[in-house]
Amino acid sequence: MMPVHPPERSFTATLAEDEEKALYADQLGFDEMWLGEHFSAASEPIPSPLMFMASLLARTSNLKFGTAVICLPSHDPVKVAAEVAQFDHMSRGRFMLGIGPGGLLSDFELFDNADRGVRARKTMEAIGLIERIWAQDPPYDLHGEFWNVELKDAIIPALGIGTMPKPFQKPGPPISMSVSNRNSPTARVAGQRGWGIISGNNMPGDAVAAHWHVYSAACAEAGRPAHGDNWRVARNVMVASSDAEAQDRIFSAHGSNHYFYTYMREVLGRVGLLGVMKPDPDMADEAATVDVITEACTIYGSPKTFLDKLIALRDAAGPFGTLLMTGLDWSGPNRDWERESMRLLAREVMPKFRQHALAQAAE
Repeated sequence: MMPVHPPERSFTATLAEDEEKALYADQLGFDEMWLGEHFSAASEPIPSPLMFMASLLARTSNLKFGTAVICLPSHDPVKVAAEVAQFDHMSRGRFMLGIGPGGLLSDFELFDNADRGVRARKTMEAIGLIERIWAQDPPYDLHGEFWNVELKDAIIPALGIGTMPKPFQKPGPPISMSVSNRNSPTARVAGQRGWGIISGNNMPGDAVAAHWHVYSAACAEAGRPAHGDNWRVARNVMVASSDAEAQDRIFSAHGSNHYFYTYMREVLGRVGLLGVMKPDPDMADEAATVDVITEACTIYGSPKTFLDKLIALRDAAGPFGTLLMTGLDWSGPNRDWERESMRLLAREVMPKFRQHALAQAAE
């Protein structure tokens, strides 16, 4: 869940809805829930994914929780290190740390992070400091371009004063970075560092293959094998009882997928990034309609058709280990549509898809 809701909806209602969706996913046996972070968008209103996910820990048993992503340039890395360590203990290791520079222009302005190059450097410096904090005991004397971590005098070892918390998982939770366009260097950085990648849901399926190519090459350069288990692919999906029903729902003017891609087309178009969503990067902007983008970026159909499309995507793109279904707004008919889609995906599509993936691996 990014999540994306119509901005006129109340914060109270959308938080309750996102909570209901997470609990339903857990009941269906979903493995993971990832949640975005935004401070200044009523349409994507989760300032604290850790706080939201902490409220679900005692009420879930199947889900692991991931941040997609904590926007590191917006935070003091000392706070992130401590809060992530706490959540990792609270969840007993049911946590995955997704990091990145962020993608919301209003947040960039809010936190004075308008410069793209600075954001990238801040991201890498912050995670480096976080990992060093987790790896050592006090004193702390860590210096960077943007932050310094100093704690040398007010330390009483016998009382634990001066010691920062370390995560439950050792040396820390698994780290992933989101990849949001064809030519993003993020996949290479993640491969070099031994982290995972999450291919975003705002790009056509054929663009996803580029991520695995770059990621696996970077892993090889770093002297480690590339594992599909470290690659997650996010897609907007619609599974229904028939192909016609799925198509009607995903293209419906009342559907959340239509709203989602209308919203994203407007957001990315305003900042000159509409090409990310185009099935053909060279096509004219006016040709990249909401319906054209929806067709290119989604998977939909009956359980059988959906399974065939999902297998075709994995065969073409590479051996991703996890499919992430985008959680959308539940206004109007969408609650019933998405709940049915989640149920059919979990119970009729994924067991067969796992069998196919295991058979491929055995070959």
